[in-house]
Amino acid sequence: MLKFNRVNLDPLTETYAVGFYLQYLAKWPEYFMVAESPSGEIMGYIMGKVEGRLPDDWHGHVTALSIAGDYRRLHLAAELMNRLEEVSENKKALFVDLFVRKSNQVALKMYEKLGYVIYRTVLDYYSSPDGDADEDAYDMRKPTSWDKNKTSIITQKTIITSDELH
Repeated sequence: MLKFNRVNLDPLTETYAVGFYLQYLAKWPEYFMVAESPSGEIMGYIMGKVEGRLPDDWHGHVTALSIAGDYRRLHLAAELMNRLEEVSENKKALFVDLFVRKSNQVALKMYEKLGYVIYRTVLDYYSSPDGDADEDAYDMRKPTSWDKNKTSIITQKTIITSDELH
């Protein structure tokens, strides 16, 4: 049973339909991890997948990372990210990528501390919940040990549209 609804109440957490979560659990169960308190309360979760083309674009992807407000500043997000990176290493992924709202400075700083770099900006990636203008995202990447020359973080185009994502 999916028990992380309370975690998803955070306004910066993207929430998906139940079928979306179930698809990830079925296809990439090793990329879906939950941090649970000793009392059984869900403190946070991460979900992702492995995707791309071999040999030059095979990578791990962070689809969602969310920590409940009561459990922030405990380094849970960093621990969940490390575990997802380990799964990606085991899958021989060249890098791990994620998207983050440009306005989410707390997350941006955390990802930078974890070794992620801004690879490019994706225009209008996030829909605005209030109907105002859409928000741009940073596409951030961190190379794994499989990318010996760190070519996965060298971009050819620093600004793209959502339609240009592959």
